[in-house]
Amino acid sequence: MTQDNISNIQVPQVDDRPLWDVIFAIYGYPALLLAHRLKIFPLLAENPRTLPEICGALNIQQRPAEAILTTATALGFLSLKEDRYFLTQVTEVYLLETSPNYFGFFWDLMIDNSQVSSIAGLEKAVLSDSPQAYGGGSIFKTHKEQTELLRRFTAGMHSLSITSALVWPAIMDFSGHRVMLDIGVDSGAHSIGAALQLPNLQQALVMDFYQVCEVAEEYIARYGLQARVKTHPGNIWQDHWPSADLHFFSNIYHCWLPDKCHFLTAKSFNNLESGGRIVIHEVLYNDEKTGPFSSAAFSMVMMGWTEGRQYSGQELTAMLDEIGFEEIQIHKAFGYHSIVTGLKP
Repeated sequence: MTQDNISNIQVPQVDDRPLWDVIFAIYGYPALLLAHRLKIFPLLAENPRTLPEICGALNIQQRPAEAILTTATALGFLSLKEDRYFLTQVTEVYLLETSPNYFGFFWDLMIDNSQVSSIAGLEKAVLSDSPQAYGGGSIFKTHKEQTELLRRFTAGMHSLSITSALVWPAIMDFSGHRVMLDIGVDSGAHSIGAALQLPNLQQALVMDFYQVCEVAEEYIARYGLQARVKTHPGNIWQDHWPSADLHFFSNIYHCWLPDKCHFLTAKSFNNLESGGRIVIHEVLYNDEKTGPFSSAAFSMVMMGWTEGRQYSGQELTAMLDEIGFEEIQIHKAFGYHSIVTGLKP
């Protein structure tokens, strides 16, 4: 700091809370992952407890327990009444493994691969412009070779997808479609959701490489949908796509840069008959690319895991329009997700 800078010091016209928020996010939000890892939420599902009772049950000291519990309470995952901690609705719905909407397997995936979201891991991803999950390289190639990693990844993807899979089918009228092709699917969650929500849908086909389809069949069986949801092993880039009048992509476009997304859009258009529909389910940037923060942060997740990024609705609309899709629409879906959809004339 120069002498001039010191002599000109004065109270700024804006406070420093945004800078502190960065620090608090780095330390604060992991407290929820630790609460999940320590199984605080299922403990409180048994019955509400005081701080000393929680410490005794988990064999941890009061200082760290209080820090974690206060953070979870401040962020709306717990409430405190008469010195006892209670679960809130969001925790009961998403963080108890007994819930059909359980999100925790995705948190497990983040914990197990925390080096990807570390400052060092993200710095390496940024400077090399390459993903760092599993030590770098393609996660999809790794999943082909290592079944246990594939299973853990699929569990994570299913837990973040199954609730939104029940919502998008009701956003607009899909009753005219009979066969859905779910492309690049992991657990088949969106085919499961479509089958449950769309009675006129005769069949959903889950297309991914053979190892993924094997795992997806286990999820399909859990919901008793083997008759209406089938797997179709194949390479989405090289192999022919089976006949369908509804093509669905969830969190697929963000895995790839525009040239590959353009390829998938063109392949969809060429495989659909007239009246067929494409649906792209993503967390979208705004058209100005100034936010929202959720989409920008999701792009940083992709920085660590894939070669892709998030897109704006305008970008995806332009891509569909260029290929030849018409009646292109954007609808808000569940949570941070939206769908971009178009018809083949």
